[in-house]
Amino acid sequence: MLTENIYIVHPNAEQADALKAFIKALKIDFEVATADNIYNPAFVEKVRKSRRQIKQGKATRIGKADLQDFLGLK
Repeated sequence: MLTENIYIVHPNAEQADALKAFIKALKIDFEVATADNIYNPAFVEKVRKSRRQIKQGKATRIGKADLQDFLGLK
């Protein structure tokens, strides 16, 4: 039997605790999604690496006026 995915968006800590207790009382299996398990771990690491590089100044800034030239479209 195909089941639906149910998403509860942005509960506060008190609401999250109440929801977890309610779902456990109904003996329903559930998963708590975090940034690490929503996306492919390799992709998450690439994003983190890019953010570290930006903080270290290892980034190239391109102005809007220079974007086409940078992309080789001129």
